[in-house]
Amino acid sequence: MKSIHKFVLKAYLGPMILTFFIVMFVLLMNFMWRYIDELVGKGLSAGIIIELISYAMANMIPMGLPLAMLLAAIMTMGNLGENYELLAMKSAGMSLIRITKPLIILVSLIAVGSFFIGNNLVPYSNKKMFSIIFDIRQQKQSLEFQDGLFFNGIENMSIRVAHQDPDTHLLHDVLIYDNRQANGNMNTIVADSGYIRLSDDKKYLHVTLFHGETYEQTRNNQWFTKSALRHHTFDLQDQKIAMAGFDMGRSDASMFSNSQTKNINELQGDIDSLERTVNTSTTRSYEPLLKEQLFVRDNSVLPLPDSMRIDKSGFRDALFTDSIARLPMREKERVWNQARSLAKNSRNMFAFDESASKEALNQLYRSKVEWHKKISLPVSIMIFFLIGAPLGAIIRKGGLGLPVVVSVIFFVIYYMVSLTGEKFAKEGTWDAVYGMWLSTFVLTPIAVYLTYKATNDSALLDTDWYAGRIKVVREKLAPLFDKLKTKLKRHGKRDDTQ
Repeated sequence: MKSIHKFVLKAYLGPMILTFFIVMFVLLMNFMWRYIDELVGKGLSAGIIIELISYAMANMIPMGLPLAMLLAAIMTMGNLGENYELLAMKSAGMSLIRITKPLIILVSLIAVGSFFIGNNLVPYSNKKMFSIIFDIRQQKQSLEFQDGLFFNGIENMSIRVAHQDPDTHLLHDVLIYDNRQANGNMNTIVADSGYIRLSDDKKYLHVTLFHGETYEQTRNNQWFTKSALRHHTFDLQDQKIAMAGFDMGRSDASMFSNSQTKNINELQGDIDSLERTVNTSTTRSYEPLLKEQLFVRDNSVLPLPDSMRIDKSGFRDALFTDSIARLPMREKERVWNQARSLAKNSRNMFAFDESASKEALNQLYRSKVEWHKKISLPVSIMIFFLIGAPLGAIIRKGGLGLPVVVSVIFFVIYYMVSLTGEKFAKEGTWDAVYGMWLSTFVLTPIAVYLTYKATNDSALLDTDWYAGRIKVVREKLAPLFDKLKTKLKRHGKRDDTQ
């Protein structure tokens, strides 16, 4: 490898790593902001939080890599251009393609690696992340009391404390409403002080109360006729109540299987089976509806064999050979009941098959979207680099100022176009090929155009060049404006004299 290639490669690796971690940090903050309400107040251990963040970051790699490639390419080429190093390389007879050759090889390897990340790592991470989020949602809030407020985190119990000592955790002025009994009896406990805490395994609630009273209202499911109230005092009351939902249970990750948790081979298998299911359900729904229910006798709509036109219920002559108006009242009623029964059966059969077909179509569209998403990721990385490298050479500004602004603009365009295409593809409005590759079709001409301009040393984004061109235009238009002003003054003087 030439020294100049080593120099360019070293200049690119630093910004690439830096921008990748910056982008991942921003995406991670967005993820935490979405799930912060479900994570707070559950008493989760640091290990669970770290595990969830790790899986979430692995899931964000396909989104962070393209933006990191774009920003790093703009920063690298902008720094080289700002320090006149890029100009020196071109003066030595090196073209832009030759200068960026090691970067193209590096980005190509990253693009190939991104396919394996999106195909293997991301589905596994999604499966684990969905499992952890489900377990967190199933877990109840930790036992935390606030002064003067009722705690309703325990099913069929409500607890209020006036004050909790922050050092000893002693509760003062405790009020407990206990409705856990299935027969409808309710206990009300009032105590001067006490301790309420979960066991170490979070399966039991230990309640220790001092100097209080218990009121037990006995209903026995007959509160409207018989109701009794029992009352007794105590100096010490100790209870051990079985609890569920406070401990962090772990579900089997294989339960959370969808299009986002499968690799490309599994998606292809699902696509084939779903296409057969859709065709089968559509055929099963429409053909019997037309042949056996709606047009069983109408040869003009569906020419059918004689076997299909036989009235199996025994009313062939009454239903089809004679006019309904000529039938007796009882025959009309039987004809009407049979027609109504056939219509209801047709509607129920069609509705059931239609819902099954819609569900299969929905899964088919999502599977196709995920299949194309895994293929389009490496291509998008290459396109973002081919946009960023010539754009940085044209801008000739390094750092995190202008490159960040330009990168965000291009990424927003890419993200909006991708979301639009993905939405239409999931709805079935567009084919998955057009929906998932729409952003590629939009950005590829931009990458080709910028590469052409950078290769020919175009002043596309040079503000001095634009200022010079504007100055020239002003100088050319200045005599015309002077003549126009002179004419306007003359017309003004004529109007004044008149």
